[in-house]
Amino acid sequence: MAQTPFLLSARSIVKSFGPTQVLRGFDLSIARGEVHAFLGGNGAGKSTLIKIISGQHERDGGTLEFDGEALGATVAAHVEAGAIAVVNQELALLPHLSVAENIAMPRLRRATQKYSERAAQALAVDALSLIDPHFARESASRLVGDLTLHERQLVEIARSLGSGARLLLLDEPTANLTAAETARLFAVIRRLIAETGLAVLFVSHRMREIRQIADVCTIIRDGKTAVDRVALDAITDREIVECMGQSVESDGQTGAAAKTIRTRAATGASAGGAQRDEITFAQADLRVTLRPGSILGLAGAPTGPSALINALTGLAAESAWDVERDGAPLRFANPGAAARGGVGFISGDRANKGILETLPIVDNLMAAQRVVERRSVARRAEVEQGARLLEALNMRVGSQWDLPSTLSGGTQQKLLVARWLTLKPKLLVLEEPTRGVDIRTKREIYALIREMAAQGCAVVWWSTEYVELVELCDTVLAFDLDGRPTGVLTHADVNETNLANATGMAA
Repeated sequence: MAQTPFLLSARSIVKSFGPTQVLRGFDLSIARGEVHAFLGGNGAGKSTLIKIISGQHERDGGTLEFDGEALGATVAAHVEAGAIAVVNQELALLPHLSVAENIAMPRLRRATQKYSERAAQALAVDALSLIDPHFARESASRLVGDLTLHERQLVEIARSLGSGARLLLLDEPTANLTAAETARLFAVIRRLIAETGLAVLFVSHRMREIRQIADVCTIIRDGKTAVDRVALDAITDREIVECMGQSVESDGQTGAAAKTIRTRAATGASAGGAQRDEITFAQADLRVTLRPGSILGLAGAPTGPSALINALTGLAAESAWDVERDGAPLRFANPGAAARGGVGFISGDRANKGILETLPIVDNLMAAQRVVERRSVARRAEVEQGARLLEALNMRVGSQWDLPSTLSGGTQQKLLVARWLTLKPKLLVLEEPTRGVDIRTKREIYALIREMAAQGCAVVWWSTEYVELVELCDTVLAFDLDGRPTGVLTHADVNETNLANATGMAA
């Protein structure tokens, strides 16, 4: 059989979920030995197409060809045989199994194959060492359920990189990686392409990363092909954003309103005069004060920020941090107690720390309020309140009684923010809250958080995107690679260069 120009060709792909048409005749072609950036806004259909290519969804129409072979029901067979590997945006690991078992199990293709713990351990260490040798040595025997989101992301990527696949589908693979880990991942991808002719479909909202690794791009908009196989050096960032159907203008929040918030935070002034709800956290010789209306950024590898976040939100039984509110110790037995104490929490790990997958949208919207009020029974008024929230946040849903799986990742993230808007927490803690969301949704989330700060909420925001911290934060608490706090950067000192120097991580 003559070799076809493309390893994968998707033509006129159509897919609907109930009355919602997600893909409307979409085309995509991926060549051997290339990194192909797959771009589009949240809800445009990127993840749906990836799940069709990887056999997780059946298409309603259109054709798929892999290496010249028409794919019908054989899509799943190629995945099972290891020719196609995928890293989904929502990770697909088994939490009750070890890291080694999660990496090795997909290799057992026959029912008669025996599992070898020694072989699995060696395989896991080899695969993880491609990205993080230190993590590889100390994590192979750990349960996946005990890992952080950042660590689970490494396991998922390593499992796919070590699979020997000819086509690698990466849906937001760097959303929880440090800059150094991302650089190592890209180096591995380039080596595999040079050695094996691997083809990679790469989804990301980070334009800097896209230009570092990808050769060409295809843009999807409203389920249709907006741009088909254009070289990245032939299209600007502005043109990409416009083709995605998103505004490239400022969200209007970086002017007077943001400056007012910053000024109030710096001076400690508040509408009520005397300062109340002042939160302080201290460790060793470092003491940080967070006043109402201020936004404190956390920068650095996950270990340090996660420890502080756990102390603030009731996730840590013991902590090296001493936390006080208005001079009194502040410690919660669990996240529910923290919520009742005026502390809200939003994570970018929607699947494990946010979305209630089996409950409808209205229950997800009201989840925090029910925890605070110690209720589990829905009230009629909640449906009306939910409708007002959805309208105010411009969240397009079919019905409040639909499951959140019908929403795009970005809309799900806005849903998590919406939970706290009516509760008006005194402290809102955010853990990578814009993970895997597009430019427009990021700006909408920024605006919501700024508005909450303007109303007197103190905000703690951890992000591995330094540009995000520079734009949003009054001050930034930096941590080194071992999780130790290195100091606080204030106002004019908050820039990408200084953050990189303070954390030991590239911007």
